[in-house]
Amino acid sequence: MLPWKRWLRPVAALALTAAAVLTPAATASAAPAAVSSGWNDYNCKPSAAHPRPVVLVHGTFANSVDNWLVLAPYLVNRGYCVFSLDYGQLPGVPLVHGLGPIDKSAEQLRDFVDKVLAATGAPEADLVGHSQGGMMPRHYLKFLGGADKVNALVGIAPDNHGTTLLGLTKLLPHFPGVEKFLNDKTPALADQIVGSPFLTRLNEGGDTVPGVRYTVIATRYDQVVTPYRSQYLDGPDVRNVLLQDLCPVDLSEHVAIGTIDRIAFHEVANALDPAHATPTTCGSVVD
Repeated sequence: MLPWKRWLRPVAALALTAAAVLTPAATASAAPAAVSSGWNDYNCKPSAAHPRPVVLVHGTFANSVDNWLVLAPYLVNRGYCVFSLDYGQLPGVPLVHGLGPIDKSAEQLRDFVDKVLAATGAPEADLVGHSQGGMMPRHYLKFLGGADKVNALVGIAPDNHGTTLLGLTKLLPHFPGVEKFLNDKTPALADQIVGSPFLTRLNEGGDTVPGVRYTVIATRYDQVVTPYRSQYLDGPDVRNVLLQDLCPVDLSEHVAIGTIDRIAFHEVANALDPAHATPTTCGSVVD
């Protein structure tokens, strides 16, 4: 065995363990933090200018607050009713998010959207998701009736066609037991690998469903969802955006584009209200 192969498995296990351990720390105060910051307010009623509530869908290992500490207030300050959910908890590990089977996570999203629509009185919602959260809603739209309740889906660095993790997923067959471990213990990670049964079914027959507008915002420096062009969707009512086409000096990678990049967030606002869209440039960072 090559020396580097001897270390790969424990390093990967350490990375997964670290993510699982560190994520809950930000989750304990999730609901109070969200409400006090102006979102997840079930008394909010959509305005004539912004008639649809916005549901934010976090990525793998993230949660309903830490993924949205910048974008949620950004949208609230623009007059939107904003909500976020936690999903994908594993049995016995309730504070680890986004690791459960993605089709089951989509059912949680379905129920949450129904709750938001009932509270706000709106007939439809708009969805904005980061990473897995930009891809998982497509299962809801395609298989769970979501197309009748959603006007637009905005995916920020979504793994719409899976990821190769810079080619590392090709090494999995060389490590017997690792693929089974991923499927059994962290099914969402297995679901997001290029060619997984989940993604094969999701993308059969086309990427989109009628009646929903789709926007994908990607960065060429994404090191998690690779290659970055695999994030793009094909179909009617689709707009694929590369961040560096809007601002060539923007160096955001996979995490930054979904958590702190105000240039990307300006493009989110444009996607939510295309009738009043303004050009997204490097100057949008101070908008």
